Amino acid sequence: IISGGYNIAGPEVESALLLHPAVAECGVVGQPDEARGQIVKAYVVLKPGVAGDAACVQALQDFVKGSIAPYKYPRAVAFVDSLPRTETGKLQRFRLRTG
Repeated sequence: IISGGYNIAGPEVESALLLHPAVAECGVVGQPDEARGQIVKAYVVLKPGVAGDAACVQALQDFVKGSIAPYKYPRAVAFVDSLPRTETGKLQRFRLRTG
């Protein structure tokens, strides 16, 4: 993911998000953005009982900013029930990119 001239590794952002106690699983991809070229977008499956609201988005963003370089935080967060995976369990990021 190249955002504002910075090269951002999706798996690094995923690892940071997975350390948050509300996150069950996640996938990170680049989303087209006019100003930055791409922005980091995270698709997040929350643990049961956690509300996917604006406060949760802010908490996840702040958590990532505190864990890795602040410019790598996900500027967009979408809460989903499940992530697309292959039969062997590998995350299908291309399906996240195409929606």
